[in-house]
Amino acid sequence: MKDLKLGVYRHYKGNEYLVHGVARHSETEEYLVLYQPLYGDRELWVRPLDMFTSEVVSEGHSCLRFTWIREKP
Repeated sequence: MKDLKLGVYRHYKGNEYLVHGVARHSETEEYLVLYQPLYGDRELWVRPLDMFTSEVVSEGHSCLRFTWIREKP
């Protein structure tokens, strides 16, 4: 399993998300991050690990899509 530090991450647009773990897709074997917004309906979501850990360009600057900020609340 791919390692990803569990806890709270901040999305580059500002919202916070709780990462529960990394799972593997049963058909493609792709690694997926299981996470939950810390706002709104708090529905569970998955995103490919490569995308979760990727960089994006925001306001002309490159930054991480999600940045770890603290341990699980």
